[in-house]
Formats: sequence, C-alpha cells, structure tokens
Amino acid sequence: MRTYKQPVSALIVIYTAALDVLLLERADFPGYWQSVTGSRDGDESLRETAIREVAEETGLDATSYLLADWQQQNVYEIYEQWRHRYPPGTTHNTEHVFGLQLPRPAIVQLSPREHLGYLWLPWNVAAEKVFSPSNREAILQLPERIQHG
Repeated sequence: MRTYKQPVSALIVIYTAALDVLLLERADFPGYWQSVTGSRDGDESLRETAIREVAEETGLDATSYLLADWQQQNVYEIYEQWRHRYPPGTTHNTEHVFGLQLPRPAIVQLSPREHLGYLWLPWNVAAEKVFSPSNREAILQLPERIQHG
C-alpha cells in the first residue's frame, strides 16, 4: 500500500543571532535552495514535525536551541513535480512556519537522498536564493522577528 504525504508541513528557518540563514540544496532538483521543510507524519504535533525534520535534514537537535512557532500559516499550490507524493486530487499544502535560532553557524549532517549541500548566508542574500515564495517571505521577516521577539 502506498503511503502519501500529508498536505500539512513545517517550514523551519534556521538562523543565527547575526541573521545568517541555513539553506539546503535539494537533491531531486539541484540548484533549488530552501530552509528545512517537511510533511507531518501521523498525528504528531507541528512542533514534533519541526524537531524531526531538523534532525533528519541537518542532524541538529532543535530542542537544544530556541525553537519558536511563528504562528504563521501559508497555503500554497503544490508544485506539479511533487503532487504524486500526496493523495490523488491534492493540490494545496498548509505550511506552518517555525524559527530555530542557533548561537552561530553550525556544521550540519545532510541526508544525501534529500540534499546535496548547504550554505550559511546573510538573511537578505538567503531570501533571494530560495525558490519558494513562502520561504522567501519567512526569511525576510527575520529582522523584525528578532528585534521584537
């Protein structure tokens, strides 16, 4: 039996106090850069999804840092090339945005089947490099979110 992804996901912007942002290059689409993201499994909470995805994609333990639910949801149309991963007829995903603050850029352990490489970039440069509009928007909010807690 085929297991489909849930059209509910977490986007986790990993950043430092100096506003450097971690980006990962997708293995299935080289040249496409993004923050950590992934679909909810079973009935786990969105926070549990965020913690699991950070561990799977970077090897980092999100519970060791400041993980904040930004109380922001984005509903977007799933890119055509990834729709086969969802139940038939599913066209939209609801993404829940989190921020994970690290004290400084960290060396991460990539999952080779998911990502080819990673970069730490200043927030404004990172925002221009990501392919997802909702990811770009989340990164562009960083200076305001840090300044006002």
